[in-house]
Amino acid sequence: MTTTLFPPSPTTLGIERQVAGNVRVIETISQCATALDAARAAGLSVGLVPTMGALHAGHCSLVERASAECDLVVVTVFVNPLQFGDPDDIARYPRTLESDVELAGTAGAGIVFAPPVKEMYPGFPAAVATTVSVAGLGDHWEGASRPGHFDGVSTVVAKLFAMSGRCRAYFGEKDFQQLAVVRRMVRDLSLPIEIIGCPTMRDEDGLALSSRNVRLSSDQRRVALVLSRSLRAGAALIARGEGRAQVIEDAMARVVAEEPSVDLDYAAVVHADDLRGVASIRPDVAIRLLIAATVGGVRLIDNLDPRAHSAERTPPPMSSATDPKGIS
Repeated sequence: MTTTLFPPSPTTLGIERQVAGNVRVIETISQCATALDAARAAGLSVGLVPTMGALHAGHCSLVERASAECDLVVVTVFVNPLQFGDPDDIARYPRTLESDVELAGTAGAGIVFAPPVKEMYPGFPAAVATTVSVAGLGDHWEGASRPGHFDGVSTVVAKLFAMSGRCRAYFGEKDFQQLAVVRRMVRDLSLPIEIIGCPTMRDEDGLALSSRNVRLSSDQRRVALVLSRSLRAGAALIARGEGRAQVIEDAMARVVAEEPSVDLDYAAVVHADDLRGVASIRPDVAIRLLIAATVGGVRLIDNLDPRAHSAERTPPPMSSATDPKGIS
């Protein structure tokens, strides 16, 4: 796939540039929308991969899948201030545009849309007058711990969808609640976007890939593995027939407690579609295990489809931390 359908014109110098690998970097909404409209007019399909940059192998897997399924792929790189409640958090978020462009191009992207904040929110830092809110889905779990976070996510994604037009949009399942919020927004607003959820990418030791991982020291990274261990412990209980959600959640929390430096926010069993809490597990209802915790001042999230996990692996031997007989 190539971007030669959209050669840069002399009038767009400063707002887009051609880089190695024939990837176009575009900084304005109008130029990006024009390029994607031209692609569709030429009979090409468009794939969109929204990111906040600091690309890693997980992002690249999304781009690779989009490239395999679409004729032109655009990767968006924008650290969205509306979804950060903590000024320190956004200030410390890694920004690596040069390497992001290189990785995106290698993975198959034809365009990188990397707008400045003023392009997305012209009046910023004044409050944005029009925002998008998905009631219910964004209110609990991450939404409860980070008030306004999903309003910020929904607003920026809606703007990106408005710019992109009809396309397929690729999101990782690692941010499972975000994926659910985006799917509901698209459905409720009848947007011409097909949402593609892609499996969480992990390092060999099980740690879910995240741009925030670069902020962990080697010791903190080792400690952070307790999140995936906790999820696997919950999945192992379910595989053995445990159907009481509270028992599973308590067992997951006890696994996390084995690492005293980890501050657990939640470990939950939820309905996979609307993220409502589950009291008991039924074989005909899809569920998801969610977890969030802070390690060394870095907030990390993870999740697992316990049935898919159990189908792929033989459950490990029962340990004292996950033995339901020891839970009252």
